[in-house]
Amino acid sequence: MDLLTPDIGLLFWQIVIFGALFFILSKFAWKPITASLKERETNIQSALDLAEKTRQEMFALKADNEKLLAQARSERDIILRGAKEVADKLLADTQKKAQAEGQRILDQARESMQNERVAMVAAMKKEVVTLSIEVAEKVLRRELVDKKAQEDLVKDLVSTSRLN
Repeated sequence: MDLLTPDIGLLFWQIVIFGALFFILSKFAWKPITASLKERETNIQSALDLAEKTRQEMFALKADNEKLLAQARSERDIILRGAKEVADKLLADTQKKAQAEGQRILDQARESMQNERVAMVAAMKKEVVTLSIEVAEKVLRRELVDKKAQEDLVKDLVSTSRLN
């Protein structure tokens, strides 16, 4: 039981040693330990602040990237629409030119056909006139073989013709 009940002298020396140890630790060890803990706490807080700042920057970058992506998509759509409009315009212009060229060719063909028809009619009239003259000449030669028939024909023509 002596171990459980300490002596006053032992207790005194334990308190003196504890006080000295406490004094030495508070003078030399507590300040560096608390400073080290404070520095570690500051480092951890700055790391947490940096992580929060980085997270916010990442959200901002993500938002900027989405804006840029949306802008790029809208520009792509505008460019595609412009290209489609240009292609449609070129197609329409080409169709108009082809239609105009086709119409011009049709007009030339019609004009050429009209000219050929007029030329054919003129040639036919000339041919008919030539044939008529030949027929009339043959008829007159046969009819006017004698002199009396010639005189009767001249009298008839003079009486039927009008003189102005």
